[in-house]
Amino acid sequence: MSSIKPHKIFEIYSDGRRLYTKSILPGKKHFDERTFKEKDGEYREFDPNHSKLAAMIMKGCTNAGIRKGDVILYLGVSHGYTASFISDMINNEGQIFGVDPAPRVIRDLVFLSQQRKNIIPILANANHPEEYIERVPAADIVYQDIAQKNQAEIFIKNCKLFLKKGGYGLLAVKARSIDVKRKPKDIFIEIRDLLEKEFTVIDYKVLEPFERDHCMIIVKK
Repeated sequence: MSSIKPHKIFEIYSDGRRLYTKSILPGKKHFDERTFKEKDGEYREFDPNHSKLAAMIMKGCTNAGIRKGDVILYLGVSHGYTASFISDMINNEGQIFGVDPAPRVIRDLVFLSQQRKNIIPILANANHPEEYIERVPAADIVYQDIAQKNQAEIFIKNCKLFLKKGGYGLLAVKARSIDVKRKPKDIFIEIRDLLEKEFTVIDYKVLEPFERDHCMIIVKK
């Protein structure tokens, strides 16, 4: 295996074929991910088939916005696969506030957060930010991965409430959750246009072949 080197995306590493993060918990695996020990620490393989963020980076993203020490509001955090890698990226100085309405996945996230202290699980509905407004500070990043028809509106509402000026928003768009009859590409363009009215769109990628009928849009406030 060729050696793992820093990627052009901050806090991401690559051996030229695969993506990695540098683990803040060497020796711990959470999702049966492959790990590699190098002289300077342990690296976890970040699979683009399991994460829209990894897929976006594989598709040539130029700036994901995520930095060491960032505060992240993660909407639709689920079991925490992607969040565990963002946890490495932001390091122990950063924090992830992970919001999900499903008690079963939040329970899994609680177990993860007992090991990864920079993850804070919140059982709440991202449609109703008033449920967690007292618990989440101003965020450097709003990351959203939600399968709901009004996913763009949820994203805009949360970015307006929580995202710092100059902060980045990452929206994974699930076309099939919006309209199964329309062409995904048309839906993506429509949502990008909607976001452009509120923010500066800095990147947009369709996530094929890693994710079908998905795109990711990155905005700056």
